[in-house]
Amino acid sequence: EKIVDIASLSKEERMKYDESIKVYRDSLVTMEFAEQKGRAEGLAEGMAKGMAKGKAEGKAEGKAEERRIIAGQLKRMGMSFDAIREVTGLSDSEIDAL
Repeated sequence: EKIVDIASLSKEERMKYDESIKVYRDSLVTMEFAEQKGRAEGLAEGMAKGMAKGKAEGKAEGKAEERRIIAGQLKRMGMSFDAIREVTGLSDSEIDAL
């Protein structure tokens, strides 16, 4: 690369050089800001999606547990597997395991 001897530049060349350095630095700052903003937005979006997914999975697991509890109670009451299966949606093997 050719290294510019700033001291040997004319006043006009020095002004152009200084302006080009300013533009370069401004561009770097703008890119860094955009990258940081993009990362922050991506992180926020990822967190929101993760929380929503976790909440949905938690609700589904809670409903499944509720069906197992009901099935266990119905089984202890002597209800048939067919009736328990119809009420809870559990399989015979799931009911048998209770």
